[in-house]
Amino acid sequence: MNTKEQEILTRRYYQYLKLEKGSSPNTVEAYMRDLDKFLRFCSGEGIDFLDIRLEDIHSFSALMYDLGINPTSLSRILSGVRSFYHFLVISEVLENNPTELMEFPKKPQHLPDVLSVEEVDTIESAIDLSEPEGQRNKAIIETLFSCGLRVSELINLKISHTFFDDEFIQVEGKGSKQRLVPISENAIKEIKLYYLDRNLLDIPEKYQDYVFVSRRRKKPLTRVMVFLMIKNLVEKAGIKKEVSPHTFRHSFATSLLEGGANLRAIQAMLGHESIATTQIYTHIDTTHLREEILEHHPRNMKSQGLSR
Repeated sequence: MNTKEQEILTRRYYQYLKLEKGSSPNTVEAYMRDLDKFLRFCSGEGIDFLDIRLEDIHSFSALMYDLGINPTSLSRILSGVRSFYHFLVISEVLENNPTELMEFPKKPQHLPDVLSVEEVDTIESAIDLSEPEGQRNKAIIETLFSCGLRVSELINLKISHTFFDDEFIQVEGKGSKQRLVPISENAIKEIKLYYLDRNLLDIPEKYQDYVFVSRRRKKPLTRVMVFLMIKNLVEKAGIKKEVSPHTFRHSFATSLLEGGANLRAIQAMLGHESIATTQIYTHIDTTHLREEILEHHPRNMKSQGLSR
């Protein structure tokens, strides 16, 4: 296949990821970068990527390993290659997917750190509420821990998607998939206190619907801003763990699981994107999800005076 035809196919694949799969811009860029690595390998080896064989993919994997690519990154790259060939099959460019029997490198077992309720309280206690951003930051911590949100879901949370009377929020997850997530009374209280400060800001109209905004920039917070805020608070609180926004999401799920919550409900609340997982949870309604939160999340158990 000549260079022109290859460019056409890769452009169609880009459109497939973006429009048909609804992948996020970051995911699309990562897949295209990884595909470029593979196509450059094929070109360097004089291999037509439409005639690729399983042993060629193994050679590519070995080269990546020799270049110092770790197993986790290599698995992501190979996943992108498999996705590309899946696209070629459904587009009827190829009859069979040469990557079907491809083996992925074993990932090292690494259990992420989990925060206890007491540690979350310690982090919140490190917040100086006399500072302009203090109450906002406390509301962020409480929302992350009480709802198990991804940081991207947090910074894109809209006021119009908060239903405090019903104690639910609507979040937009990966692939623009929306879901309802129960929110604790404690998180609602902290957000409403933050609104007292937020309402004093002169926020441009196009940003007025965002819950969490920068006091100085009058715009929605960025991922980096949330990461740095949490990093500073954890250091100030003296907690010796690797803590990121995702740590609160993992702690949310772990707390529910340890409290006896239904595993399927937890996965539904987290918004896992696996097709198999989605099919399993189609019969879980929002009332059941809320019951799981009320009965098993430590924030609610604490507020109701229940022991774990």
